[in-house]
Amino acid sequence: MTITPIRSDADYEVAMKQASSLITKTDRASVDQLEVLQMLIERWEASKMPPMATTAADAIRFRMDQAGLKPRDLAPYLGSKSRVSEILTGQRQPTVDQIRALHQHLGIPIASLIGPIRHEPPKRASTGSQSAIEKLRSLGFLKPKETWDAFLARTTNLSPAMAMLRKTRTDRTNAKTDFAALEGWCGAVLLKAETADIPSKRKKALTGKDARRLAALSVHDDWPERLKAELAALGIVFVVLEHLPGTFLDGAAICRHDGTPIIAMTLRHDRLDNFWFTLLHEFAHVCCHLGPNVSVILDDLEVSSSDQIEAEADAFARNALIPDSLWASHASPEMSSEDIIELAEHAKVHPAVVAGRWRFEHSDYRKFSRLLGRGEVRASLLPET
Repeated sequence: MTITPIRSDADYEVAMKQASSLITKTDRASVDQLEVLQMLIERWEASKMPPMATTAADAIRFRMDQAGLKPRDLAPYLGSKSRVSEILTGQRQPTVDQIRALHQHLGIPIASLIGPIRHEPPKRASTGSQSAIEKLRSLGFLKPKETWDAFLARTTNLSPAMAMLRKTRTDRTNAKTDFAALEGWCGAVLLKAETADIPSKRKKALTGKDARRLAALSVHDDWPERLKAELAALGIVFVVLEHLPGTFLDGAAICRHDGTPIIAMTLRHDRLDNFWFTLLHEFAHVCCHLGPNVSVILDDLEVSSSDQIEAEADAFARNALIPDSLWASHASPEMSSEDIIELAEHAKVHPAVVAGRWRFEHSDYRKFSRLLGRGEVRASLLPET
C-alpha cells in the first residue's frame, strides 16, 4: 500500500478507505501504516475541515439506542465498567482494538469511530499475568522452575496453532482478553491433548448426522462417558480445561501436531444449555473450518460476530440440537415448561437445550431457569472440583 500526503478532498477519501482496510489487520506493517495514516488524516481535518459534530461517543450512543443496549453490554468490546464510562463520556478515545471490536460486533462505521484525537496503540503482553502463571502452575502445566518462554516453546512444538495464534486475531474474543494468557491456555490444552489416545484417524467427512447423534447423547445420565467415546470414535480429542484469568473463553477448536482436531471447553458457564451449544459450535468448526490454513479458532460466545464462519457454526449448532423445521413447527413465544419438555422429546435432546434456545431467541432470561441444568456440567466432567 502506498501512503502519500493528503493535499485534496480526493486524497482524503483515499486515505480514509486505506484506514478502513487496515483497521482489521494486526501485522506490524499494517499497524505502522495505520498510525501514519491517522496522523495524516488528523492533520488534514485540523487544517481544512470544521470540527466534527459527531464524536466516537456520539456514534456509540446512537448505536446503543438503535439496539437497545445498556453500558454493561459494551463491556465485551470496551473493557471494564470504568473504561466504558470514560469512552461514553468522551474522557477517553477508543483504542484501535476497541474500534475494531465495535465495528465488527456492533456494526458502527469505522469513520464514525476515528476522531481527531490520536488513539492508543494496541498493547499485548509478551508474558502471561501473574495470576495466569500461578493458575497454570497450580494445574501442573507449568513446571516449578519453568519460565513462561520455556513453557510456550515446549507447547509450540505440539502444534502449528501456537505460532498462528501469535500472528492472528480471532473475531470472537472479548476486547479485554489477555492474549498472552490466551496463548498459555492453548498451550495447556495441547499438552493435555497430547496424551489422548485416539483409536484411528477419521475415515470419512463429518456431517450433520454425526452432530445430531452427539446432541442425542444429552438425554442420557451417563452422557459424559458416551460423549468422550463418541468423539474419540470420530477422531476428535475432547479436552476440558477451565479458562485462565483474562481469557473469557467458552470453547475452542484446535489442530494437534498430527492433524487430529481438538475440541476444548472451559465450562465457565455451568449450564447444560450452554455446554451443548458450545460443544456443537466447536464441532461445526471441526467439520467445516479447521484445516491447514486455520488451525485454531477461539470462541467467547457472549461476543457477537460478523464473521461468516461464526455465523455458520452458530446455525450448524442450532440445527444439530433442534432441527430448524422442528423448531419452526413447535416453538412459540407462549411456550410453557410442559411445551419445552414436549419439544425436547421430539428433538431427542435434554430440555435444557430447548429452554436455552427459547430464552436466547426471545431475550427473556427469567423464564425456564429451572430447566437449564445449572451446576450439572462441572459436577459431571470435573467431579474432583
